[in-house]
Amino acid sequence: MKKLLILLSIGLSMQCLTAQTVADAVRYSTQNLTGTARYRGAGGAFGALGGDVSAINSNPAGSAIFNNSTVALTLSSGAYDNQTFYNDGITSNKDSNIDLNQFGGVFVSNGIGKIRKFTFGFNYDRTNDFDNAYIASGVSSNSIADYFLGNAQGTPLDLLELQSGETNADLYQFLGENETFATQQAFLGYQGYLIDPVSSDLDNTEYVSAQNGNSFNQEYQYTTRGNNSKFTFNAAGQFSENLYLGLNLNAHTFNFTRNTVFYEDNSGANNAVSNLRFDNEYRAFGSGISAQLGGIYHISLSLRVGATYDTPTYFTISEETEQYLGTSGTNGDAILNPNTINIYEDYNLRTPGKATGSIAYIFGKLGFLSFDYSYQDYGSMKYSPDEDVFFQQMNNQINNQLKGVSSYKLGGEFLAGDWSFRGGYRFIESPYKNEETLGNTTGYSLGLGYTLGNARIDIAYDWAKQEQNAALYESTFTNTAFIDNINTNILATVSFQL
Repeated sequence: MKKLLILLSIGLSMQCLTAQTVADAVRYSTQNLTGTARYRGAGGAFGALGGDVSAINSNPAGSAIFNNSTVALTLSSGAYDNQTFYNDGITSNKDSNIDLNQFGGVFVSNGIGKIRKFTFGFNYDRTNDFDNAYIASGVSSNSIADYFLGNAQGTPLDLLELQSGETNADLYQFLGENETFATQQAFLGYQGYLIDPVSSDLDNTEYVSAQNGNSFNQEYQYTTRGNNSKFTFNAAGQFSENLYLGLNLNAHTFNFTRNTVFYEDNSGANNAVSNLRFDNEYRAFGSGISAQLGGIYHISLSLRVGATYDTPTYFTISEETEQYLGTSGTNGDAILNPNTINIYEDYNLRTPGKATGSIAYIFGKLGFLSFDYSYQDYGSMKYSPDEDVFFQQMNNQINNQLKGVSSYKLGGEFLAGDWSFRGGYRFIESPYKNEETLGNTTGYSLGLGYTLGNARIDIAYDWAKQEQNAALYESTFTNTAFIDNINTNILATVSFQL
């Protein structure tokens, strides 16, 4: 049975914990293009249009465009294709899955007085799918020992030595309860023969790597799963012939699991360890709230404009970690399996707010052309509680590494009888000042719809590409993997007017 190690002191236990990173803040703050097949087929550029259940995510006033109550349900088949470059190695990974991507409805009621119409809506969207995997494989000039070495510096040797009758699992748990995550890593590296103390004195705080070669065969297996979901409660109204206003209250939940397995082997005589396996599992669970305010104004029968403000999302996040290290070499075999789940105290994350301006032109009964522009400042994200020194450092890193982001969506629809033909384009800037860390996102989409009485069937194909230079570990082991990522989705939506 696994032992549960609950680390209650954030200032102590989180001080060197690699779970909270800038990359994690970006991940939990990012919402991909999701929604009905009609919405995605036109690139999600519905901020000045409304009239689609998912359009209330772009602008809450969009539900007031409906003349009849409508419900919609969407299934999607998503796939990723990763090509990974690691030193001299190239690998490919691809997979797909089928999910319930969206369901919701808008309900129209009569207005009162000068308010011509009220609408109420509910919508669920899977705003981010965390299912992903890649393998980085190649020959490196530096060893994973550097990871443990960086965490060990400054740690007294006395803390890493087993006491009489004490097991590895006992000491790992003790260090988690009384020291830091970094000290636990130092313990794994020392007891796994990957690092050596400069002196055998128990007061020693300096260490060197036991891996002195320059050619290491390495393989890093990265797998994630989970999703980010958004539940939207909408109210809107038509307040004059041309003005529509709306409000969304949103509930967000996410679950994220990351498994990494690192293998290293070598034949160098200067290395204490000839082969190793290092496993890490990280689990995060979050819930949060946000709101949206929006309006649509019809300048003329053909020209419409819209504006929306999305508040930041305020998340509360829980985290767990597990680890394993096995090594073999000149000093023998070491199996360090603490069989312990580290559970950390909850913390908070504030994501960036977003402002969106939209314009659309309606070509009578022939279709539309629409454009959305959004801006959000990723540098404004913030970890808390404020008094925690580690989170203060993380917030400084966010401010130094991230920037404001512009995103552009362009979409159109052409109507021919009961048939609808759609296309879309989107471009989202990287949130990083150094765009080699995570590149811009470019996406294209195509869609087709057919109306049959009060029902409509829509399908869409969505393609997006992004490049990243992912760090394997947040430490002095600075190896990165370059990943060319392509995501594709095929969606089908059934909607009914009630």
